Amino acid sequence: TEHILKGDITVLSQAVTLVESNLPDHQILAQEVIEKCLPYAGSSVRVGITGVPGSGKSTSIDAFGLHVLKKGGKLAVLAIDPSSELSGSLGGVARKTRETIVLCEAAGFDNIFVETVGVGQSETAVHSMVDFFLLIQLAGTGDELQGIKRGIMEMADGIVINKADGSNIEK
Repeated sequence: TEHILKGDITVLSQAVTLVESNLPDHQILAQEVIEKCLPYAGSSVRVGITGVPGSGKSTSIDAFGLHVLKKGGKLAVLAIDPSSELSGSLGGVARKTRETIVLCEAAGFDNIFVETVGVGQSETAVHSMVDFFLLIQLAGTGDELQGIKRGIMEMADGIVINKADGSNIEK
């Protein structure tokens, strides 16, 4: 834990791997690490960022992240993979996102972006973990007609209409 508190990225990555492990021995150790890090957590600005693939999430996260870094912040970006078609469970850090946020905060990250894929299941979970939930959309794609998007739009604290270029200028 002391290495995490010093901001050692290698030990932080090992702790995240430990937290994500399903082995019982790893889960016990991971719980101990989380409990030791908890007193040092909770002070970051947590931003959830979602949108359909191709909406410009990665480019936006890059721009927002550079802004944070220029202001002197320390940024962690957690990306959640799509659901597995076979198991229905979320991949990436999704299963243990709360714990991963605690670890990142203990390591001194004062800004945390949690990126989701815009498919519904992970958005609901991430919405409850962040201070601000941003939806990035494309103009004229009809996303607002899909039931799942309506739910995401209701959860969003802010909506960005992205990619005002080419054929999208008129839209």
